Amino acid sequence: MRIGTGWDLHCLVSKRALVLGGVVIPSDKGEAAHSDGDVLVHAIIDALLGSLAKGDIGSHFPDTDPAYKDADSMQLLKKVLSEDLPPYHIENIDTTLILQTPKLRPHIEAIRKNLAKAMGLKLEQVSVKAKTAEGILGELGSGDAVIAQATVLIS
Repeated sequence: MRIGTGWDLHCLVSKRALVLGGVVIPSDKGEAAHSDGDVLVHAIIDALLGSLAKGDIGSHFPDTDPAYKDADSMQLLKKVLSEDLPPYHIENIDTTLILQTPKLRPHIEAIRKNLAKAMGLKLEQVSVKAKTAEGILGELGSGDAVIAQATVLIS
């Protein structure tokens, strides 16, 4: 068995979609990024690559490469799952999103279902939690940033 952790942070800006776990969340701001900016999927990718001691998302999908401009992060995740993960398989993932607004509770199950389907997992193997920054911590507390954390257990 191996454990990996991942973490990602993006500023939130107007005129971008807020994408979390491959689900577009209604919001007036979305992630500023080279790709679609899906911080949750980026954290999961980092956790998977970390569990395998294969670097991080930036070493596999650099933001300096035009091929990844506006890339769908779910497709990047599928590439890691098919090319890097075998012969291992995922036992479970546990994630946390930290976002001041919008409230994510109404979207958590959709995110879990989308991730489980994309990763070939049962719903009970995918945990997604949401927290706020309680109005503190600079850009995070003011609603101008989002953080995602992920832990994965593989065997």
